[in-house]
Amino acid sequence: MKLEIERKFLLLNENFKDEAISFHRIAQGYLSSHPNRTVRVRIKEKSAYLTIKGASTASGTSRFEWEREIPLKEAEALLELCESGRIDKIRYEVKYGNHLFEVDEFWGDNQGLILAEVELRHEDEEFAKPGWLGKEVTGEAKYYNSTLSRHPFNSWEKLSS
Repeated sequence: MKLEIERKFLLLNENFKDEAISFHRIAQGYLSSHPNRTVRVRIKEKSAYLTIKGASTASGTSRFEWEREIPLKEAEALLELCESGRIDKIRYEVKYGNHLFEVDEFWGDNQGLILAEVELRHEDEEFAKPGWLGKEVTGEAKYYNSTLSRHPFNSWEKLSS
């Protein structure tokens, strides 16, 4: 069992792409997108994973995470059982200071949204912030992938109009 501790940010620009050390296409769906427990199926290139996450702490920074690699064929079959709304994104990995930032550029119904995450060892850990990092959105549920699968970024304006 693992405690995931991460902070999430919007971006000011796409300069992170020049600093990326790798990138991968990711497709994922949710067998359960309940806020207290999400069950995610993810295909990342030729690898596949089943992940269970618990409810976030009040700050939105920490939560329980369990993840296992599963056979690709099983993941493809599980994706067919998922709730409607899939996540399609390219994840860029950017090393900055002593940390690795994972920057997700979303496609499909979430196209136009780009988020950066940084995993930490403890909630109050200091880290160097690259110039392309914008507003912090840690704990804002609308930016959780499980929420984006049900309420995609491209529908936000329509909902508030």
